[in-house]
Amino acid sequence: MLVKVLHNGNCSKSNAVLEYLDENGVSFEIINIIEDPLSVLEIKTVLKKLNQSVFHIIRKTDKLYIENYADKNYSEEEWIKILSENPSLIQRPILVKGSVAMLGRPIENVKFFIEK
Repeated sequence: MLVKVLHNGNCSKSNAVLEYLDENGVSFEIINIIEDPLSVLEIKTVLKKLNQSVFHIIRKTDKLYIENYADKNYSEEEWIKILSENPSLIQRPILVKGSVAMLGRPIENVKFFIEK
């Protein structure tokens, strides 16, 4: 089954997962979330497949988050809109396989996910 990888080319962890998939012969499709940001609906779909709230995929160590959002109290809907407008705030990589998804870190979890 094809694995979709929500990817940011500037992220070392994201690049490491792509390398791992390639080395292990896993078919994958790269979705560059920086060049082609996810819509609100796409983020909601990914969250459903992750079985997580939006708060699970926010990069709280990102400079943009710290400077603009850290002290705010946004709702889940508001956060989804913020992430659609600021894709660098999304944890990556996120791997999607059919109806399930997972955060692609640590790399050990990726092995379990692709073999499942």
